[in-house]
Amino acid sequence: MAFPYTNLTLFLSLLSLSTLSLALSLSAFSPVDIYLFDCGSTVDSTFDDGRRFVPDSSTSARSVSLRNQNPNPNSPQIYQTARVFRRPSKYEFQIHDPGTQMVRLHFQGFNSCNFDWNSAQFQVLVNGFVVLKVNNFGFGGVLGPMIKEYLIWVGTGKLVIRFVPDKKSSFAFVNAIEVVSAPKDLVADTAMYVSDGKVVGFDGLAKQALQVVHRVNVGGHKVTPFNDSLWRTWITDEEFFDSGFGSERVYFGGRIKYQDGGASREVGPDNVYNSARLIRSTNASIPNVNMTWVFPAVGGYKYLVRMHFCDFASTSLGLLYFNVYVNGNLAYEDLDLSKAANYMLASPFYADFVVDGDDLDSLTVSVGPSNASVPYAIDGILNGIEIMKLNNSVGSLDGEHCAEWVLRSWPRGHVSLLVPLVAAACVLLSLSMVTRRRIMRKKESVAWTKLPVDVSEVNAKHGNIHQSDILEST
Repeated sequence: MAFPYTNLTLFLSLLSLSTLSLALSLSAFSPVDIYLFDCGSTVDSTFDDGRRFVPDSSTSARSVSLRNQNPNPNSPQIYQTARVFRRPSKYEFQIHDPGTQMVRLHFQGFNSCNFDWNSAQFQVLVNGFVVLKVNNFGFGGVLGPMIKEYLIWVGTGKLVIRFVPDKKSSFAFVNAIEVVSAPKDLVADTAMYVSDGKVVGFDGLAKQALQVVHRVNVGGHKVTPFNDSLWRTWITDEEFFDSGFGSERVYFGGRIKYQDGGASREVGPDNVYNSARLIRSTNASIPNVNMTWVFPAVGGYKYLVRMHFCDFASTSLGLLYFNVYVNGNLAYEDLDLSKAANYMLASPFYADFVVDGDDLDSLTVSVGPSNASVPYAIDGILNGIEIMKLNNSVGSLDGEHCAEWVLRSWPRGHVSLLVPLVAAACVLLSLSMVTRRRIMRKKESVAWTKLPVDVSEVNAKHGNIHQSDILEST
């Protein structure tokens, strides 16, 4: 039996031409599809970084639009309103540019006489993936906003975001939604799978659901959306850096030399690549130290570890060689950044590693000197780290239930008959995905992501901003 949905169109305001001009002027990258919605609002909300969120105004009695009557004057406008759902509901976005889509969901509770945020228990689904499970949200306007970011592949048609309350006594809500088509080079389809001392190819990465859990500017300052063409935030690395002895921070005031085929400004902004932590040899001996970062993790998932490199500290080419470790395993031996960056200093490069997090509560990333390291030179460098969670075998980023189970578990009678059938479907889905991954692991080729191939600058891309209907379902 299909899950019942009755669609009701929510009327949206159109983005103005001035918004389009501002967005294009502040960002070199212009996405084909861009949807920025201030949920529950009736007016536009503009950020200093050029983003303008438009209302998702609804005439439906099946959802509730809330406004904070005592807002924090320093809080962005998008967190002063919310849309609340008592029943399963969905937003649909027309996608004109197939490929990876960036999805950001904004949540911030505030005082309301009609809703207790401790009762907010719900799950969020995006195109068949379970991306978030919320239990007892309970922010009550005290803590800062919660922003969840995902990278979701859309082949054709639509991107659908569903909000499903756990039970009839609870509710779902959202303050703002961003859906933006990602640059084609943001997520490569191949990476290196590192496990138990082995490094093999990992294919099919782009079509996995990814959740960004950590994005860190190593050695540098916090990078805000104003200074990132994809409106990302890169936090400092102090809380994750585990070994300060023998390393130093460095900053670069020159020009970062982006190359076609290498890391672009959309992969990592200037403010990530112009700062770093490094290990330096000041005499004839090579330092016997590693730089290590430790990140919290949740067991039961694979993780994508993206490491950003840019050698602006060496005095000449061919002097920097070092080892890269992930979870204590040697992921790359004698990494030659000169070769990786097409023999150009201050040219960025990144590498993707997939690791298991089955029995771990943390992930470690390390760099340090190798047998090829050179005295009186730089013997290790790192500029940035991103950690992304991959969906598990049932297509979930948060829990052990598949999307079909979540949808059919909504209380409406005869649930006891449906749950076993849905559980069996989830098991079949899990077996299918495990078999596919085993086939991919058999491929022995090791693939680096986006190696530079020439020295020309990456040209800015321009596209169009589209508008779409949002559908609410009950």
